[in-house]
Amino acid sequence: AASRGDLMQVAGHTFHGVWLVDFEFHAPPGENPTVICLVARELGSGQLLRLWHDEIGRLDQPPYVAGSDSLFVAYYASAEWGCHLSLDWPLPENVLDLYTEFRTRTNGLSPPCGDGLLGALAWHGLDSMGADEKNEIRNLAIRGEPFTAREQADLIDYCQSDVDALARLLLAMESKLDLPRALLRGRYMKAAARIEHTGIPIDAPLLSRLRDHWEQLKDRLIQTIDADYSIYEGRTFKQVRFAQYLADKGIPWLRLPSGALDLKDNTFRDMARAYPQLAPLKELRASLGQMRLEELAVGQDGRNRRLLSAFRARTGRNQPSNTKFIFGPAVWLRGLIRPEPGWGLAYIDWSQQEFGIAAALSGDQAMRDAYTSGDPYLAFAGQAGAVPPDATKASHPEVREQFKACALAVQYGMGAEALAAKIGQPSFRARELLNLHKRTYRDFWHWSGSALDTAMLKGSLPTVFGWRLNTGANANPRSIQNFPMQANGAEMLRLACCLVTESGIKVCAPVHDALLIEAPLAELDETVKHTQQLMAEASQIVLDGFCLRSDAEVVRYPDRYTDKRGAVMWATVMKLLDGVEDA
Repeated sequence: AASRGDLMQVAGHTFHGVWLVDFEFHAPPGENPTVICLVARELGSGQLLRLWHDEIGRLDQPPYVAGSDSLFVAYYASAEWGCHLSLDWPLPENVLDLYTEFRTRTNGLSPPCGDGLLGALAWHGLDSMGADEKNEIRNLAIRGEPFTAREQADLIDYCQSDVDALARLLLAMESKLDLPRALLRGRYMKAAARIEHTGIPIDAPLLSRLRDHWEQLKDRLIQTIDADYSIYEGRTFKQVRFAQYLADKGIPWLRLPSGALDLKDNTFRDMARAYPQLAPLKELRASLGQMRLEELAVGQDGRNRRLLSAFRARTGRNQPSNTKFIFGPAVWLRGLIRPEPGWGLAYIDWSQQEFGIAAALSGDQAMRDAYTSGDPYLAFAGQAGAVPPDATKASHPEVREQFKACALAVQYGMGAEALAAKIGQPSFRARELLNLHKRTYRDFWHWSGSALDTAMLKGSLPTVFGWRLNTGANANPRSIQNFPMQANGAEMLRLACCLVTESGIKVCAPVHDALLIEAPLAELDETVKHTQQLMAEASQIVLDGFCLRSDAEVVRYPDRYTDKRGAVMWATVMKLLDGVEDA
């Protein structure tokens, strides 16, 4: 960073002021932050601001100039902008988040000290306070008021130490910053702050009832659902009994190298889709094994708020806590999502997003034609000669499902054995489907192979906006081949979040390839339409003009959100809850 009078240059770009910003705040689960203190330093002049919350509370604007020609630097910036929103301050125009840039640089690697500020400093050989000391002060902020005079001094000094560390880290990272793309990632962290601030409306009274009776409900759920399976012994899932059930029903199942059944959540999810009779059992396992209702982060206003953990996944997707985020546990629990009186919700997701991304980025015309047909899976079957030209979803449902499973399997690098288990067909049928995909979409396979070669030869693979997967000698080829679809899908979702939140629409949550939005009932339909237009725009920007469609599921008060995969379980739980309360 170089200073020229009142101008500062960072990574070759000139700004009127570069501000390094850090807040300390208190945020109980589900609540928006309550600001404790703020430290900010202007890099060129050295101007330093140290403000305690009583001073901050008297300000209706930030104490620094947040103009369009200033740059604001933070580490995990959504936390800082969440404080801005709690104070009703405007968000700055240009944001450089050194967390996102450190993650971009090290994604796929294993920084020895982690991805936090201390880890980034250590990676660059810079001094910092000890981890124990940092945790001690952080726990002090988590505890909240009241603070002694000594504790106040410790907190604001700690806050300044992070700002000073930011200055050193910026100078160490500057030469490798791709600033235009870095500012796009910083722009998303502003969108993330707005989304975290809004939260998801929850039926809090019903959640309270479930929490009060959950221990009783667990045993009744096992008794009710397991009656069709006879798998459980008490609350224990018995693999031997499950293996016998699968054999009796003729259901093939993937096994681990040890020979044991593969009982990972993803495997159970895929098999429940292929064999719907397994869906209640899958939901039961998720409810008993993963779900801790007391950990679901719901504030006093009935909103589920949780750190989105932006850029945490290797693909760049958000990775919020599965126990604290309503979209993390068993899908039936999403029935707790309910709009407030006078409001509505809409769950808007891109149609066959990863298929469309693969078609656009590979330039495979047959694949593009399949996507634009409206039903790419049936179109694939037609292009492969498996169904007649006049085939419909209703006339050939089983064939369509097999070709759909094949198309998705290819995107995830799934082999013939896994595909066979997923569709419940012999291995030769799965190999036949995969060969049909290779013959039908030759350009896609050439592009996919080139991406794998690039990753292995150059040691990394980028997205269209520069998020990068670093690879090594032990890299998983399947993960690499899936990376362009997943990671560019993440780029698309982040851009959509920016466009939609900046237009003033309230986004409650991003979910993989979808947005959950809310609006007053009188404006809901128009808001859904506007959101879909912005999501289409985001897809065209990422895919160089190729447009992806989206579908919208609308929920109006007093109705609640439902996920059809958990509908049976929801109805069962509600019936049992009534019975427990009556008893």
